Amino acid sequence: MEDRTMLKKHLLHLEEQLLTPEIRKSPEELNQILADEFFEFGSSGNVWLKKDCFGEGGLSVREMRLQGFDIQSLAPDVVLATYRVIDKTRNLQTLRSSIWKLIDERWQMVFHQGTIINRKI
Repeated sequence: MEDRTMLKKHLLHLEEQLLTPEIRKSPEELNQILADEFFEFGSSGNVWLKKDCFGEGGLSVREMRLQGFDIQSLAPDVVLATYRVIDKTRNLQTLRSSIWKLIDERWQMVFHQGTIINRKI
């Protein structure tokens, strides 16, 4: 596996990209970052598959920022990322976790979960 510091920086960059409107609106970019088997347990309580991230019902665009990012290795090519998101649009915080897998020499997200914290920002 890559050096932990470099890997952490790389996955943080990918997670931050996924919070930006440009990436959230781009099927091409999302297709590169999300694995084919991707699924999400959303903070809304909905379960989303990769195909649900495209088109009209796709990813919502909000003003969000990430903090407290960390990673844990689960296997040689599988990493758990955990962090908090400050969602200024909805005026709330969520705890986030993502599972990243090295697929064809590229890190892709295979799972994501968002859990609302009962604290307003």
